[in-house]
Amino acid sequence: MRAFLSTVLLLVTPLAGPGGEPATVTAATETPALYDDEAGGRANGDDPAIWVHPTRPGSSVVITTAKEGGLYAYALSGAQLQHIPAQPAPGPDHEPGRLNNVDLVHGFRLSTGARADLAVASDRGRDQLRVYLIDPAKAAAGQPPLTDITASSVPFVFNTTQEEVDEAETAYGLAVSGTRVLVSRRHETRLGLLQLTAAPGGKVTYRRVRTLDLPATFPLPDGTTWIPCGEPGELPQVEGMVVDHARGILYAAQEDVGIWRLRADLTGRPVLMDKVREFGRQDTYDPATEECVAGQDRGFGGKHLSADAEGLTIYSDGRDGYLLASSQGDDTFAVYDRASNRHLAQFRVAAGPRADGAEASDGAMVTSTPLGGTFPKGLLVVHDGADAPGDGDREVTNFKFVDWRKLAKVLS
Repeated sequence: MRAFLSTVLLLVTPLAGPGGEPATVTAATETPALYDDEAGGRANGDDPAIWVHPTRPGSSVVITTAKEGGLYAYALSGAQLQHIPAQPAPGPDHEPGRLNNVDLVHGFRLSTGARADLAVASDRGRDQLRVYLIDPAKAAAGQPPLTDITASSVPFVFNTTQEEVDEAETAYGLAVSGTRVLVSRRHETRLGLLQLTAAPGGKVTYRRVRTLDLPATFPLPDGTTWIPCGEPGELPQVEGMVVDHARGILYAAQEDVGIWRLRADLTGRPVLMDKVREFGRQDTYDPATEECVAGQDRGFGGKHLSADAEGLTIYSDGRDGYLLASSQGDDTFAVYDRASNRHLAQFRVAAGPRADGAEASDGAMVTSTPLGGTFPKGLLVVHDGADAPGDGDREVTNFKFVDWRKLAKVLS
């Protein structure tokens, strides 16, 4: 997959640079490179979450997924605090853990009676959720802050047998809504709503509440029906998701289709808020290359997103704010008004003096909370799917930290 992210823009007119190009910002720092090969532990960066320390914001932690590489935690300097490997395969013929997306739960009551903040990640390899306790005291001391408290008996999210899990139609995208977790299914249009519950010994488990299937075929204005191109048997999946907690709304990015707006409890009728530019284009799957060959563009697509539509995040200032979406196909981010969903702006994270730019981004998150002297107006973290300068043919990724003041300066 390609992108997933988060951020916001404070303006009411379209923002662009010279010649109508998207505006640009640069990163203040970046995390160490991750390598998706045996020597690098199969670490392939994907999605970040920003946990804000309740009393020492400068000790806040960025928590990221790295697929088979597991979970990483970083200080605001970009320095690594912790690495937790993904779960091993349950047997010699089965899939290992593969952490895909991560989000945060605040103030969850454990079976011990204590309340705790949690990081919750989708395990795409094993079709489960993994749950990690965040320790504020350890974070403040610069020590590894995460402890895995996933109950040993957690169920599969979508499947019923290990053999089905090994077919890879598993938990994929993830977003938190209170103590509930919304999860998308890989290679399907299905969304699932899970309820986190306390388990004995301070552990956490979950149960499935309901599911909802987004459309897989789409009527076009000319009376025809469009089916997005993909490998045989695979439907247009969702990865990027975010919940607007104040409004009870879920935004879900169906990668080859666009952004859906629906109730966060998965009831009611989903509305396609915006479409990718490729919407309605009759592409053809080529089995020799295992890629889709672009067909005729009949002009039914949108104007702001280039497939894949990926990471989503919300900048919140009370009930005001913005929805940001990763337009992976052109390495930009689209910004929408949070209330009206009107498109406002487009920008990209470009190469600068301290870090290269962000390309093929699979995730990002923003906070408006002041995080000390380095990020006094907040922080945007974005995944970079092609970290430079690279290392030969090795696939290298990492995460860029963008000072919100740079975005504010551009937007003003």
